[in-house]
Amino acid sequence: MISAVFGWALTALHLPAGVLLGCMLAGIVLSSQEIRLGIPIPLFALAQGVIGCLMAKSLQPSTLAKVASDWPIFLGATVSMIAASAGLGWLLMRRQVFPGTTAVWGLAPGAASAMVVMAEAYGADVRLVAFMQYLRVAVVTAVAALVAHLWTSHAAPMATEVHWFAVVNAGDLGWTLLLAFGVSSMARRLRIPGGAMVVPLVLGAALQALGILVIELPPALLAVSYAVVGWSIGLRFTRTILRHALRALPAVLGSILVLMGVGVVIAVGLNQLAGHDPLTAYLASSPGGADSVAIIAATSAVDAGFVMAMQLARFLMVLVLGPRVSKFVAAQSRIDR
Repeated sequence: MISAVFGWALTALHLPAGVLLGCMLAGIVLSSQEIRLGIPIPLFALAQGVIGCLMAKSLQPSTLAKVASDWPIFLGATVSMIAASAGLGWLLMRRQVFPGTTAVWGLAPGAASAMVVMAEAYGADVRLVAFMQYLRVAVVTAVAALVAHLWTSHAAPMATEVHWFAVVNAGDLGWTLLLAFGVSSMARRLRIPGGAMVVPLVLGAALQALGILVIELPPALLAVSYAVVGWSIGLRFTRTILRHALRALPAVLGSILVLMGVGVVIAVGLNQLAGHDPLTAYLASSPGGADSVAIIAATSAVDAGFVMAMQLARFLMVLVLGPRVSKFVAAQSRIDR
């Protein structure tokens, strides 16, 4: 009921990803009152599979060709964000705000759930990493949705009726569901970091580019997936975790704001050098979770393909470079002492 009220109110205000934000707020309210609820991991994986297909649908061959031609911009923007997060993590670690490499993993700008899993595997304090990651995602998601709303509200078209269960081709829907649910479940069982979203995304984009698959996603399926992602973020903020990290909260919020500032600088560069409109550039460089930013992009008047390609590129680089960066930062911290 709380989710429905928040979701309806935010959607009525024409906020992008109103369902996601409403469910996220409802989750925060409930979890902060020690009402212990949770999203089953298989259900979250299925929702991520749908979001992966949503991202793949935006990665049309023309978008992929543009990405290939602009690879230096992609590489520069991605490396800059990773370097900024590593630098902030080193600063928090040197000031002994967090132990070990916890701060590095906590600020890593990848999919939050994958970063938490990887951080635990590399010996970081998973409670603090989860707190930092999901606080970052919540703050960035809320700000990004607000920016998208304010940027487009003056030219927003009149709302049209949504046909929740509209299906153009039942066969395409069946193959899309197989890709979203079957492949994401398989990736989860194989313990591929972030695989529940990334594997359907990559496979779906490839099949779509080859003309083998047409991705069909009814609005009702997307709305349910948005809700699951929102709940999965909000319900992480238990009172225990908040109490455990309260002393570090100012430093964490400050680091998140600095990271968002770096994203704004990168967005200016994308706008000036590559000619992308400001909102597209902002969402593409936003250091939020790839799944939540994908939802905002899909519900805003932006170049969703570019946004999702940028988010995917950064996520994959964090997966590859994350362990090496954390080890390097930890070694530098020991040398400085």
